Amino acid sequence: MKILFRWLVNAGFVLLAPYLISGVVVANFYTALIAVLLLGVVNAILRPILVILTLPINILTLGLFTLVINGLMVLLVASFVKGLTVDGFIPALYLSLFLWLGSLVANLLFREERAL
Repeated sequence: MKILFRWLVNAGFVLLAPYLISGVVVANFYTALIAVLLLGVVNAILRPILVILTLPINILTLGLFTLVINGLMVLLVASFVKGLTVDGFIPALYLSLFLWLGSLVANLLFREERAL
C-alpha cells in the first residue's frame, strides 16, 4: 500500500513541475502517473547499466555525472509518454532534481519502522 502512496506523491510532484520549471508540460494526472511508472521501470533497468558503463567519468566528476544520467532518463521517458513534454536537457535535469525531492518527501512520509 505504501508503494501506491509513493507513486501518487511522485505523480503529484510531476504535476507540480510545470509551474516551477519552464520547459516542462504535463497534460493531466493520468500522464503524470504513467510518466512516474515508466520512469521507475527505466531507472530500475537501464540506469544501473549506464552507471556502470560511465563509471570512469563518474569517478572523475565525483559522482556528478549521475545527474546527467538522470536527466537523460527523464528525456527518454518524455519521448515515450504522450502528454509529457520536456524542452531540452536543462529542463530535464531540473525535473530530475525536482523528482528526487519528491521521492525524498515520499520516503520521509511513508518510511518503514525498522526493528533492531
